[in-house]
Order: sequence, then structure tokens, then C-alpha cells
Amino acid sequence: MQSIEDHREVLLSTSTATRRDQIAALAAVAISTLLFAAAAPFAKVELPAVPAFVASYQSALALNDLITAFLLFSQFVLLRSRPLLWLASGYLFTAPASLLHTLVFPGLYSQTGLLDAGPQTAVWIYMIWHGAFPLFVLAYALDDRRRPTPVGSVALSLSVAVLGVAIALAALTWAVIAHDTALPALVRDDAATPALKVVVGAIWCVTSAALLVLALRRPHSILDLWVMVVLCAWLFDLSLTSLFNAARFDLGYYAGRIYGLLAASFVLGVLLADNVSLQARLTWLLQQQRRQSESERTRFIARERLFSAVVESSNDAIITLTLQGKITSWNRAAEHLFGYGADEALGNDIGLIVPAERRSEVDRILSRIGGGEKIEHHETIRRHKDGREIEVSLGVSPILDAHGVVIGASKVARDITESKRTRTALTRETEERRRIFETSQDLILVANSYGQLMQVSPSAVDVLGYRPEEMVGRNASDFVYPPELEAVRSQMRACRRGRDVHNFEAQLLHKEGRGVVLNWMASWSDPVQRHFFVGRDLTEKRAAEAQFRQAQKMEAVGQLTGGVAHDFNNILTVITGSIGILADAVSDRPELASVAKLIDDSADRGAQLTRQLLAFARKQPLQPTDLDINALLNETAALLRPTLGAQIEIERILGADPCIALADPNQLATAVINLALNARDAMPQGGKLTLETANVTLDQDYADAHSEVIVGDYVMIAVSDTGCGIPPAYLEKVFDPFFSTKGTGKGTGLGLSMVFGFVKQSGGHIQIYSEVGHGTSIKLYLPRSASAPAASAGLQAPDARGGNETILVVEDDLLVRQHVIAQVAGLGYTTLAAANAAEALDVLERHPEIDLLFTDVIMPGAMNGRQLADAARVRRPALRTLFTSGYTENAIVHHGRLDAGVLLLPKPYRKPELARMIRIALEA
Repeated sequence: MQSIEDHREVLLSTSTATRRDQIAALAAVAISTLLFAAAAPFAKVELPAVPAFVASYQSALALNDLITAFLLFSQFVLLRSRPLLWLASGYLFTAPASLLHTLVFPGLYSQTGLLDAGPQTAVWIYMIWHGAFPLFVLAYALDDRRRPTPVGSVALSLSVAVLGVAIALAALTWAVIAHDTALPALVRDDAATPALKVVVGAIWCVTSAALLVLALRRPHSILDLWVMVVLCAWLFDLSLTSLFNAARFDLGYYAGRIYGLLAASFVLGVLLADNVSLQARLTWLLQQQRRQSESERTRFIARERLFSAVVESSNDAIITLTLQGKITSWNRAAEHLFGYGADEALGNDIGLIVPAERRSEVDRILSRIGGGEKIEHHETIRRHKDGREIEVSLGVSPILDAHGVVIGASKVARDITESKRTRTALTRETEERRRIFETSQDLILVANSYGQLMQVSPSAVDVLGYRPEEMVGRNASDFVYPPELEAVRSQMRACRRGRDVHNFEAQLLHKEGRGVVLNWMASWSDPVQRHFFVGRDLTEKRAAEAQFRQAQKMEAVGQLTGGVAHDFNNILTVITGSIGILADAVSDRPELASVAKLIDDSADRGAQLTRQLLAFARKQPLQPTDLDINALLNETAALLRPTLGAQIEIERILGADPCIALADPNQLATAVINLALNARDAMPQGGKLTLETANVTLDQDYADAHSEVIVGDYVMIAVSDTGCGIPPAYLEKVFDPFFSTKGTGKGTGLGLSMVFGFVKQSGGHIQIYSEVGHGTSIKLYLPRSASAPAASAGLQAPDARGGNETILVVEDDLLVRQHVIAQVAGLGYTTLAAANAAEALDVLERHPEIDLLFTDVIMPGAMNGRQLADAARVRRPALRTLFTSGYTENAIVHHGRLDAGVLLLPKPYRKPELARMIRIALEA
């Protein structure tokens, strides 16, 4: 709606003239021109003198101009436009000038006119009147209408304009009245003089100049158009009354006066019409304002009712306060939240619901509200009527009066106790899930419906070698092993159909290009449109499974080996013992002696085979000592030279520091010889064998890479060759029993197996490095000892002779028992026999003369040989014991070592070994 204050769009002095306004003004000029043309030829026609016409004309003209001036001054007050002030002053000048002209007109009120006017006074006042008005119009046209007069200067401007017009008019009147004789005569004998023609011409020129300047000023307002119409009529008036007529009261005189009165009415008529239009518009605006006010009042009442309903039905507590903290309103939600009814809360201080320690917080909030500040989402504690504390979120806004002054505060309180608890639980759950995501060793992938990876867990670095940012944004298929891509897509489609996938194995590509097998769990979430994958790297699991299977295989082989060795060694014991007797019996028959020798060699090979199997199965009884490894390798290298041949160069690189290890010297020497013989076979054309020792420390990183290694100090023994090397496919099998890369009949495949078993039984570690065409290096790591190597005094082995002591032989195998009894009796000893521990204890009770208990370790029944010896020692503390066994189990060997103080004669054995060990046992 248009405002009544939009002056520049309403008043004609500033409203831009439309095409219709321009046509109306042109029509008025055209009519005036036609009337002027019609009257001009008859201007000199004499008519009767009617002095009353002059008085009537002048009075009407003065009133007309005075009203016009008043209306223009009123528009000046509204617009503060200086051009309007000039135009209004012009009309203000003409109004009293026309009245003054009436007073001095001769023959109207007196013969010569009032105010002591002379014959020329009326003419000069007429010329001043008609000459001044165009000057005011010219000032109106030339002044800058864009510069408004300051508001404080409006009254002053009006005063100056009115006073200026009055002074100017008074001065000019005094001049023409008091000095009319000094002025040129304009009329003589009621006829115009040449001076009059000059003055009228000058006025005509000024009027034309004002008209031209006004016409050139663009754009034209409506007032501009009608002022130009007035100036045209002004020119016609001057022409008829002063140029074309002959004397007073002729047709030109009367027509000019009437013409001037009508022309002066143009602007007045327009202004009056404008005022009527303004009045109508004002009335319309007031009606509109009244209707709008009524509508707004109705809307305000409805809104107030709505707001009241909203406040009362709100789930949030809504409270209003004064700036001093007095409660002025309290809705139902506030009653429910804080427990106080409206009658209890209204008029009370807000401290009613504020804990004492938080009162300063309320004062700060009210202070900020008083400053016009708005507070949102302020979380704090408030107190219920029953004393419990409530966590709330506050929104506080200032309440303003009609002048914009803060008079109170509006507070909205929401109970966030439960939501905060929920938010805390959600935050904790989110944090836990984030921690799981970030710390999980499993690979976690989140992909959209197109397979594009959106999130990748940091474990991707360990599993696939990629940083998460290298994978995010790429399609998951980029990382799937190509042959398995279709199977993976099939599982993803199954997830989309609502089936969760468990234990699905698929390979991804490592950054290095190798495949990584993962066990997957996958699911699809419709709400977030995401695939979720959790993949567990099976590399370590499969390695552990392989290691477990290997351990099971070794355990099975060990169990098999132990059982076979026990029975086979019993057989070999009889064979080796009997073959010696047989060889002595046929010593004079060469053909039978060679057969006996063949049987004897075969028995030795069988015994060696069982020893190798027991070594691999870690069942051999070790006798570790603090051993100088450098010295042992020097001795072993000397033994190897004739064995390896001249085409093999032996190099020793021994550690500068003493290399003292805890190991069985005989078994270690055998292991080194086995490795050297394997190296010789790998260098048929000759080469170089390097024996190397060093003190090393296997740290945690090395132990992490080799699960069977214990962190600690070791002595490293390396046996390296420059032979053909071992193909990579065979490296994992070289320690398996009976596996050999040599041709058929060129080895049993137990050499490396025996070395492996010996090292593991000694608590060490073995590692093999090989490259085809360049050679092989096998490194043995044996536990380092901090003690100095002990002198190998040992027991002085006595001669293989007999004696006369009494020996109890305990053996469950009948053949072996009979053989042993025969062998022992053949040495001159008194022998007693028992098949098991129970019989042996009974024999011991009945024969206190027994000097030596010679018992097998492994026996059927409730007691083994070690338990029998312990029971016998309880009865006979001085009784000596000699054990024999083809498989010791854990009776006298623990952690791979023979128990201290235990004498063992391994099966199979020959008569000289039997005689020697019996004497050692009896003389110990």
C-alpha cells in the first residue's frame, strides 16, 4: 500500500508528467493561441470605459495568485524544494502587486488614483508586476531541484521569502509613486509611448527566456507543464494589453485582462485539483489504514490466542521474568518440569528453581539479556520442587516494549537429563566403535552400493600394505584377487538380499602384488545403504596351523620312532651280542667269518639308523656340558679334511670372543659332520666349506618372526657351502625325515632331520638359507653358557673285564634277558634274573648279596626301571644301578638331558661295552 508520506509520487510539483498531461497542456496552449489570434485583429476597437471591471479583475487576480502562492508554499514545506520557494514567491509578489495596481489606477477610486499616484504610476506598477513574475519563474527553472532545504531552515526560508517580497514590492512602489516624474512616460493621452514598447519588449524577452529555460529542463513535472502554459498566456496578455491595443478600455485592453485572469487560473486549478486528489487519496489511505488496523487487531487477538495455546500446550517450560528475576508467567510444562504450580511460582524470584551455587549464573544471564543479547542452548542445572536436580537446556530472549526497551526476559527450558544420558551413551558407544575400528587388527571396509570404498580401517597398512587414504574412493574390486572377483560379487549380492555372510574366504592383493587370504564376515545395511566387511588375515593362522601340523607330524614320528626303536634295539641287542660269539666261533673259517662280518655291519647300520631316528624325534638322551665351540670346530675340521677330499677347501671364521655353549659335544660334532657331508655332496666338482662361529643375541623382533625362538643369547655355528643350492620348493621339507634331494640309494634322508632334532632338543634354533647355483648356509643357534668350559675328565673307562660280584638283570623281553644273562655270566658275574619290577623287588628281598641292579628302563607293569631303582634304593641305599634302554621315554631323561648321576647303556650294545659299563657302575 502506498504511504501518505511518499510526497514525490503524489505532488504535481514532483510527479513526472505523463503523455496525457503533456497533451492537456498543449491543448491549453493551442486554445490560448487561437483565442489570441482571434482577438488580436480587433484589439484597437474602442469600447465603453468600465472602471469597475478593473477593480473586479484585479481583486480576482490577487485572490487567485494569493491562493496559488499559499498552495505552493505548503508543497515547499513538504518537499523543502528551493525552486518551489521561488515560484511561490513569484505568485506572492503578483497578488499584492495587482491590488496595488487597482489602488493607483486613475479614475477608479479617485481621479488620479490613491496613494498620491501620478499619471504614470499605474502603468509602471503594471510593468513591474508583469516583469517580476517571469524573473521568479526563471529562478524556479534555473535552481537545482535536487538540493533540498535543510529541515531546520524551512521556517527561515519562508520568513525570508515573505519578507523579501514585501520589501521588494514596497521599494518599487515607493520609487514609482515618489519619483514618477523622473521615470520615462509610458502613456501619453491614453496612448502608448515608444518607451512603453521598449519596456514591454524587455518583459516579453524575459518571459520568453523563462519559458525556454523551463522547456529545456527535463524531465518535466506536471507543475512545469502548467507554468509553461501560464507563461504562454502571459505573453499573449502583454501583447494584447500593451502592444496590439491603442488605449485603455479598447478590445485589446479588456481581452488582455480577461486572458491574464484565465491564464493565472491554470496553475491554481491544477493545484486545487491536486489538492482534491490528495484529499481523496488521503481518505482512501485512512480507510485502508483503518481496515488494516482492524485486520491487524483481529489477527493480533487471534495470534495472542494461538500463542497462548502454543505456550500452554508446549512440551518445553516457557517462563517470563522481569530483569530483577521475578516470575511473570509460568506455563503448564513448567509446572510439570519443576513441580511448582503457577500460583506458587508467579511473583516469586527465579531462585525458586535455581540451586544456590548457580544464582550468580542467573544474574549474569539477566545482565546479558538487559543488554539486548540473546542466549541459546545454554546447558545448566535447575532444581525440582522435591529437591532433585534437573539438567536443562535454556534459550533466553529479551522482551521489548513498544519503544524497543528491554523490560524482561523470556526463557524456554527443556529437560535434557534423559537426552544427555542418551547422548553420553551414544558418544561412548561411538567412541568405542571408533576405537575398535582404529585398533582392530582385522581389516574393516565400508563400501557403498556400487562397491566404492567409503571407510578403511588403519589395519589396512599391516594387512595389505596400503594406507587407508590410498584405498578410500576406489572400488573394492581393485583390491580383489582377479580369479576370485566373481565369487566376491556373488557374496555381495547375497548380502544385498538380506543374508549375512560368515566365514567366506577370499584373497585380496597386497600392495607388493602377492595375495593375502582373509576370512570375511559381510553384511548390508539398508538404512545407510552401505556394505560392511570384516576380514581376518589367515596368513599367521595358516602358518600356525602348518606349524601345528608339523609338530603333530613330528610328535607322531617321534612316538612311532620310540616304539620302533625300543623293540628294534632289543632285537639288535641280541643280534650284536650273538654275532660276536658267532664271529669268534668261525674265526678259522674265512667264508663264514665274512658272513658274520656282513651281519655285524648290518646290525651297526640298524643301530645307527635307530640313533638317527631318536635324534630327530628328540628322544635321545643328551649329556650337555659347557662346551668351547671354537675348539670343537677346530677338532672337527681336522677330522673332516681326509673325509671331504682335497677338492673341498675348508675355511674357519671363528669368533674372537670365547663361544661357550651348553650342548652335548658328541651330538654336536655328529651334527657338524652331517652338515659337512651334505655340503660335500652339493659340491661334486669341489668348492669351499666355511665353518663360522659368533656370539649373537636373538631379540624380540627376531622372536616375533620365528615363533619357536626364545629371546636370549646364543652361540651361532654356520656351515656354508658354494654348492648347487636347494630349490625354494624344497626348503620347507629338508628337515623332514627320509626326505632327500639326492638320488636313490645315496642317503637315508635322516642327516638334516637328526641335526634338526638335536638343535631343538638342546633348546636352540636352526635356520637355513639357500640360493640355487650359489650355495647353502645352515646356521645353528645353541644357548650360550656364561660358565667356562669344564675339563673333560669324565670317568676313566676301565678295561673290558669281568668280576665276581652278583648282578640282578631285569628285562621284560625273554630273548634279550636270556642273552644278557649269558653275556654277564660269561664275564664271571653271578647273575639273577627278573621279568618285571615286582619280581625284581622280590629277588632283592631274598638276595641281600646283590651288588648291581642292571635294569631296562621301559617295562610293562606299574613300575618302570627308574621307579624300580628308586624303590630298591630305599631298601638297599648302597645298591648300584645301571640302566639300559633302546628308548628312554621320560624316565631318566628330562628336557632332553640324562638325569644327573644316572648311568645308561644304550641298546644295542656289544659285550665289551657291557663289560666296561658294568665295571663303571660297580666302581662308581
